[in-house]
Amino acid sequence: MEFTPKILIVDDDESMRFFLSEAMKKEGYVFDVAADGKEALEKLEKERFHIILMDIKMPRMNGLLALEKIKAMYPDLLVVLMTAYGSQRVAIEAIQRGAYDYFTKPFDLNEMRVVIKRAMEKCRLQQEMAELQSKLEDEYGLGVIIGTSPAMQTVFGLIAKVALSDVTVLITGESGTGKELVARAIHARSERRNGPFVTVNCGAIPENLLEAELFGHEKGAFTGAHQQRRGKFELARRGTIFLDEIGDMNLSIQAKILRVLQEKEIEPIGGSGPVKVDLRLLTATHRNLLDAVEKGSFREDLYFRLNVVTIHLPALRERAEDLKNLTDYFIKKYSRRFQKTVQGIEDQAYKRFLSYPWPGNVRELENLIQRTIVLTEGQEISDELIGGFLKLETDRKAFGSLKVKVGKASEEIEKRSILEALSETGGRRDEAAKLLNISRKNLYNKMKKYSLLK
Repeated sequence: MEFTPKILIVDDDESMRFFLSEAMKKEGYVFDVAADGKEALEKLEKERFHIILMDIKMPRMNGLLALEKIKAMYPDLLVVLMTAYGSQRVAIEAIQRGAYDYFTKPFDLNEMRVVIKRAMEKCRLQQEMAELQSKLEDEYGLGVIIGTSPAMQTVFGLIAKVALSDVTVLITGESGTGKELVARAIHARSERRNGPFVTVNCGAIPENLLEAELFGHEKGAFTGAHQQRRGKFELARRGTIFLDEIGDMNLSIQAKILRVLQEKEIEPIGGSGPVKVDLRLLTATHRNLLDAVEKGSFREDLYFRLNVVTIHLPALRERAEDLKNLTDYFIKKYSRRFQKTVQGIEDQAYKRFLSYPWPGNVRELENLIQRTIVLTEGQEISDELIGGFLKLETDRKAFGSLKVKVGKASEEIEKRSILEALSETGGRRDEAAKLLNISRKNLYNKMKKYSLLK
């Protein structure tokens, strides 16, 4: 979407506002007008502007006072002042207070065009820098890993220590705590930072497709393999591969991952031989892998190869001292992205944040801020709006939990009814099915489900 800076013209002289408006129209600029500094501030609370073209001498609130208040609230907003001939001293003082530029009345129209055009170019440059920063934050997670809490300081220290080595790192923590962001931060600070960063969510890819996704395949290796395909391990050469939800991987693929770590090679499906790979492996899980090892669903040898260093991310509810900084960061990020004037949230809304358990962690907080900024007009997100969203989320989770409980209770009742029918009929399934008013096949399937077949 093309960025179009918006201008606010502020002058108490109606004829001057008209003249400047006509000049802006001819240049094709988007603009609005205000009669004095107070009206300008009121408009800024409701709408986003990028350049203020403002007279210095005005009733109610003069340009210098308005400039001071505007720069306090919006440091990046460009203010161009207009002053009467012979008042350059005042204009220079305004520059020292943060004004971008000035010109004198009566002014030369060409001079005004040059000043406004220069301000427009600076606005576009600021927007490009903001977009670049946002892209870097999204790509590397350098901005979102925020925290002054002791637990997060430990995380930052570990990232710094492991980044320059090639050791495997296991990142643990609940869903939504930012495990991928930590992996990206490690990659961005490593000697492999100029190489690719490849992510694979092992829990989101069906088991029968995961092997081909990771290791690639030759043409005709299996039904549907119409052409050769390079796997994620090959695509990550000289870079980093991040396997998220490693605990969801089956034992067969775990053995192949172990071989990658031991031999530094992979074997594509249907390939004629091994392919050497040069990469760093980072993994993450929300599961307790030691429990999985004890249950036999995760290889012990692979666990120890992956777990050279563990970085554990605390849940958001465990680091309430970071909540304010995270909230401010997301407000700034999405206010800038949606060109809004939102600066913060109401005090009561923040108190609500502190008492909420945040089951979705930082991801849930970010989604909430994004949604509320889209719906907010003005500088503060209201407690009413936030309360409505949090109630919907709480009700949704409570309903989901209730459905699970009801489902389990229903299954228990159904199992007991089948046992009673079988007992009453001496184990004769035809008669038990008639008693339960279901088909014999349906009875068989339910007995298989509840492990009642002998």
